[in-house]
Amino acid sequence: MIIIFLRRILNSIRTIIEESVTLLFLLPQTRLSTEEKTKTDNNNYEFIHKSKIPTMHFQASLPRLPIPKLEDTCQRYLKAQKSLLTDEQFTKTQSYVDEFLRNEGLLFQKELIKKDKKNRHTNYISEYWFDMYLRDRKSLPINYNPIIIYSQENDMSYNDQLVKGTNFIVSSIRFMKSLRANVLEPEVFHLNPKKSNTKLFRKIVGILPSWISCYGAYAFKAFPLDMSQYANLFNSTRIPEIEKDRIYLDKSARHILVMRGGNFYCFDVINSDGTLVTPTKIAANLNFILEDKKESSKNPIGIFTTAERDQWAEARTHLLKIGNEDILKKIDTAAFALIFDDEDYSEEFLNLLRNFLHSDGKNRWFDKSFSLIITKDGTAAVNFEHSWGDGIAILRYFKDVKADIMKHWWFKPEDKLLISTIEPNVESLEFTLDEKVKDLIQLEVNKYKIWTNSLSVDYISFKNFGKNSIKKFGASPDAIIQLAIQLGFYKQEGKFVASYEACSTAAFKHGRTDTVRPCTEQTNTLCSIFCDKSSTISNDELKKMIIDCSKTHTELVKNGAMGQGFDRHLFALKKMQEELGNIKSSLFEDPAYSSLNYNILCTSTLSTPAMLGGGFGPVVPEGYGIGYMVLDNEIRGLITCYSKHNNATEYVKNLTSALEDLQRVMIS
Repeated sequence: MIIIFLRRILNSIRTIIEESVTLLFLLPQTRLSTEEKTKTDNNNYEFIHKSKIPTMHFQASLPRLPIPKLEDTCQRYLKAQKSLLTDEQFTKTQSYVDEFLRNEGLLFQKELIKKDKKNRHTNYISEYWFDMYLRDRKSLPINYNPIIIYSQENDMSYNDQLVKGTNFIVSSIRFMKSLRANVLEPEVFHLNPKKSNTKLFRKIVGILPSWISCYGAYAFKAFPLDMSQYANLFNSTRIPEIEKDRIYLDKSARHILVMRGGNFYCFDVINSDGTLVTPTKIAANLNFILEDKKESSKNPIGIFTTAERDQWAEARTHLLKIGNEDILKKIDTAAFALIFDDEDYSEEFLNLLRNFLHSDGKNRWFDKSFSLIITKDGTAAVNFEHSWGDGIAILRYFKDVKADIMKHWWFKPEDKLLISTIEPNVESLEFTLDEKVKDLIQLEVNKYKIWTNSLSVDYISFKNFGKNSIKKFGASPDAIIQLAIQLGFYKQEGKFVASYEACSTAAFKHGRTDTVRPCTEQTNTLCSIFCDKSSTISNDELKKMIIDCSKTHTELVKNGAMGQGFDRHLFALKKMQEELGNIKSSLFEDPAYSSLNYNILCTSTLSTPAMLGGGFGPVVPEGYGIGYMVLDNEIRGLITCYSKHNNATEYVKNLTSALEDLQRVMIS
């Protein structure tokens, strides 16, 4: 009876979830409850706040990611292919899909459902997705590690490296301790914060048993999000191994890693009794590192983390053989990496973007779960390894830490006077090297320089057009930016290509992402009209077509966020084919399937007022990496590509032209 009752509750709230899921997908662009939580924070130095609801309270009752119906996935797949294929190609692909639906697809679906039922603690795609990341042998920077850049402080004295570094460490460890103590506010999306982000909400859902707590939140139109990724946010690293890497975690470590000039240092940020080290002691340690006269390393070990993974695994094995086990363990177990760069990029924004995205690799450890990088001029950014988690988790850390710093300023510029009498307690980590290691380092330095020099990078800042104008028009801001990305590419290349937009499935247990395919028949038609100089279509008709594009995109977003996208499902079915071994499907051998997954336009968005920008590299040699953020009255984006095939500046010009076209029509 209880199960039947719960099913009825779930069915009654399903409509609410579906109606609000578009907003849920755009979480990175929405103020979450945690950002407003500072009202109830206390001044307890040990914790960033103490939530009334335990951090993992909702985890047990999060719904499981559904396996879509095979017929629905196949139809959505064909719809995506329709916008990219010729009639002849589409007819052939449709025949492969029809065969798949009649034969092997049924078997793969059956086996996938059977496997899913045996693993109710997770979801059907989670294991495959982790495996995909960890088996890929490509280098981490550019290919995988994204960046998020903090906005500078208005008072320049707080952009001082020592001041900023100390404050970031204190607030980061406060966040970590709150997470570990289960008092970090759970991640919840509030559809109507005035009604649900309240004391009453916290009181009611807080007393509900964990196994039913999500349903109580749904009644308030509040949607708890999966927080399983947070376990690997701190004291975690990706260890290179032959064929497949592994994620390593050691919560017992009490230190952080600091890098400067390719040199390694560490010091404790948590005392032996579990308390947080004082800001002045942390500052004294950082000051020691900043004033250290040691030259930049002639043999920067960090360059190995830029290498292809098997090559790094072999080099690491050799490093261990010649006596570096303790040093590597201290690097691997550190809470996170704080990196001081000695360059000032205040007048060179493009070089700043490059520095955060890839740098010269000598003063980095790209394997860490995340690195906090602070340049000489005090600009800060997070560069994070992607296998353990996605942007939604790192953005939560990013925003909470920034809010905590601005509220407290644990270490002020005038506090520098207090550290002169404090004895620093810093350990300098010195690697044992031999000629083989030195030769390998120089080889990787040269390879990395050639590779990064081949990357074309530019950015766009399109002002007086953003969320406010787009919502007033009646369209989805994300849909309009995606339309502009398609139009900009069509202006440049005169064709349509496989396009990818990341979509969060965090509303489900262990949910990560699915794919939205922004290139649709509707966008194709509109792009063609915009670029047809002989077109006589009126502005009113264009407006209707823009709204139509927005509605189509919103539906795709809704499907993806509700676990009804087709990409991850087909990926899992392909994995079932590999596991069964003796049956092959022509659908997965179809060149159209490979082409759709060769994403020329790879896009993603994260937005918060604390953020200056962010982005990542292209995922294929001929492609573009497009990280964008939509503010109230501005659109920003970081564009990357390889200069052998494309030019980022040229694309920025066409993207700007596309936005101008859309703005002109929408505000007329």
